[in-house]
Amino acid sequence: MSSENTTGNGGNPYASMDLLRFTTAGSVDDGKSTLIGRLLYDTKSIFEDQLEQIDLASKNSGELGINLALLTDGLRAEREQKITIDVAYRYFATPKRKFIIADTPGHEQYTRNMVTGASTAELAIVLLDASRGITTQSKRHGFITSLLRLPHVVLAVNKMDLVGWSQEVYDKIVGDYMEFAEKLELNITAIPISALQGDNLANPSENMPWYEGGTLLHHLETVQVGGSRNMVDFRFPVQYVIRPNQTFRGYAGRIASGTVSPGEEVVVLPSGRETRVKSVETYGGPLEEAATPDSVVLTLEHEIDIGRGDMIVRRHNLPSRGTRLDASICWMAEEPLDTTKEYLLRHTSREVKAIVSEVLYRIDMNTLHREPAQTIGLNDIGRITVETASPLFFDSYRDNRQTGSFILIDPHTNATVAGGMIRGEEKTLESVVTGSAQAEEPTKVSPDVVWQGLNIPRAEREARNGHKAAVVWLTGLSGSGKSTIGQLVERKLFAAGTHTMLLDGDHVRHGLSGDLGFSERDRKENIRRVGEVARLFYEQGAVVICTFVSPYRRDRDHVRALFPPGSFIEVFVDAPMEEAMKRDPKGLYKKALEGSIQGFTGVSDPYEPPEAPELVIKTAEGAGPEESAEGLLELVEQRIR
Repeated sequence: MSSENTTGNGGNPYASMDLLRFTTAGSVDDGKSTLIGRLLYDTKSIFEDQLEQIDLASKNSGELGINLALLTDGLRAEREQKITIDVAYRYFATPKRKFIIADTPGHEQYTRNMVTGASTAELAIVLLDASRGITTQSKRHGFITSLLRLPHVVLAVNKMDLVGWSQEVYDKIVGDYMEFAEKLELNITAIPISALQGDNLANPSENMPWYEGGTLLHHLETVQVGGSRNMVDFRFPVQYVIRPNQTFRGYAGRIASGTVSPGEEVVVLPSGRETRVKSVETYGGPLEEAATPDSVVLTLEHEIDIGRGDMIVRRHNLPSRGTRLDASICWMAEEPLDTTKEYLLRHTSREVKAIVSEVLYRIDMNTLHREPAQTIGLNDIGRITVETASPLFFDSYRDNRQTGSFILIDPHTNATVAGGMIRGEEKTLESVVTGSAQAEEPTKVSPDVVWQGLNIPRAEREARNGHKAAVVWLTGLSGSGKSTIGQLVERKLFAAGTHTMLLDGDHVRHGLSGDLGFSERDRKENIRRVGEVARLFYEQGAVVICTFVSPYRRDRDHVRALFPPGSFIEVFVDAPMEEAMKRDPKGLYKKALEGSIQGFTGVSDPYEPPEAPELVIKTAEGAGPEESAEGLLELVEQRIR
C-alpha cells in the first residue's frame, strides 16, 4: 500500500490516482514556461481569475496574445527579464493521473535551482529550440539528469513552427542528441512540439503528419511511475519516538525504500540489536504491509534504545557503513567550498559533523570534461571525499536515491550549501592493499604516518604503453561463454602490443569464496576482492579482463565505482539456462539440481542481468566465440586508443 495510491478517499476522485513528479529543463527562451502554461491551459487547470490576470498582464506588456509563460514566471524579476529564476512548482491533474511540475531555470547561473527541482522528480522534459538546435545548456541538462538518475527523459523539440514543421530538422537534432547522450544511460523519448500553438502537447499536431508517436500529455499519463523507487532494500530512518503512555512505544518515520510487514526480522543501526516488527501503524489503523514512501509508525517485539537518526533495516539486507564517502556534489552557496571548514551533513534523519577532505575534480559544464580543482564554487558540480565524525548507513545513489543522497549545511548560518550523491565508500590504493576499507571502523594509524600514493602515476604508464587502461567485466551464467570470449580477446589484444591481464572465475579463488556457488556473502566478498585486484592492474596501465558470473548488480556496481567513468566496460554474455546447461562440461548444473552444490546461480539462486551494460553478447544466436570476441575487441580498442 502506498500513501500516494490509497483507498478510502472520502469521495475524492483524485486521491487514488498515481502521482508523477516531473521537471522541465532547457536553455533560456527554449519555451519551458510556455510549455507548462499550455499544459495547464489545455487540461483546464487554470482558474478564470488567473486567466484574466495573465491576459491583463500580457496586454500591459505589449503582447499580441495571452502569454501563458506568466502562469509560472511568478517573480517580478522573472516577468521583467522574461526568464525563469526560481523553481516554480505547479499542480494539475487529468482523469488518469496527478502531476507536480517543477519549472527550473535554464540559465547556467541557476544550475543549483535545476538540481533542486529535479532531485525529487521521476521524469525530465529537456526542451530544445528547433531553430537553434543543440546548445551547451542542452548538454548540461542532459548530464545533470543523468547524474540525478532520473528514470525517464522526454526530449521535446520545441518551436517546430519556426522551422516549417520540418522532419529533416527534427531528425537531425534528435540524432545528434542521442549520440551525445549515448554514454549517459538515459531513457529518452523524443517528441516534436510547438508549445506556443499547442501542437503535440495535449492534442496531435495536424502540421506534422509525419510524426506517428503520442502526444506529450499522453506520454506523461502513461509512463511508468515509481521506477526510481527502490522496492527491494528496506530502509527506515527513525524521525521520532512516540511514547503516549507506558504501554506503547513506536518509531515514526517515512520508509525510504523497500517494504515492511509485521513479523519480519530487522536490525537497528548503529546498535546492531536484532528484533522483529510487531506492527505497522498508521492514523487509519494497522497495515499488513507498507512500502516507500509511506509514513508509518513501527512497533517492535523488544524494547531497544532507539532515537532519531537511527535506521531500521532487514537482518539479511544491510546498507553500507562508513565515515569516508566518495560523492558527487552540486555547490549551492555564494561562498565556495572550504576544505578546512566543518560542515553539518544531513543524511535521511541523521545529522553529523563532516569535512570535505579532498576535491577530486570539477566538471567543466561546457565540455563535460573533468578538470583539476582545489575548491568548488557556486553552481559547480564536482567529485569530493567527505569524512564524517560518526558512521553513516547508506547505499549508493545509483541503487537508492533516498539513502544515497545528503546535503551539507553551514553550521553558522544554517544554510544549505551543497547537495550530494554518494557513489560509495571512499577507497584509496592503501585500503585496497590492506583491506581496511571493509573494516567496521576505520583503521587507526599514527598521525605521523602519511600515505604517499603511487610512485609512477597511471597516466605516465599509459603514455609509455601507448594505450589507456581499462577494465572489461564479462558477466553471465556459468556456461554462457564468458571465459572463452575473455581469453580470445586477451590473446588478440596482447598480440597487438596491449598490456593485459586476465582474471578468470575458473582460476581466481579465495578459500570458499567461489564465484559459482556458496553463500551470497562469500560471492560478494569474492567479487570485492577481484575488483580490488583489478584496480591494482588498472593502475599499472593494463587492460584487465575479468570473467565472473557475478550474479548481483550491486556487487558489479560496487566494482564499477572503483574506476573513473568510461574506463569500466560491463559485458553481458547472454545465454539461456537451457543452452548454458548443454555447455556444462563439469556437470555443475547437474550437481546443483541433485542438491550436492548449494547456492548455485541459476538453479537455487537468482542471476540479476545488467540493466545498462556497455555491450550484450548473445552466444546462443549463431555468433561463434571468434565473432563475439571481434565485436568486444572493437569496443575495447575504441576505449583505449
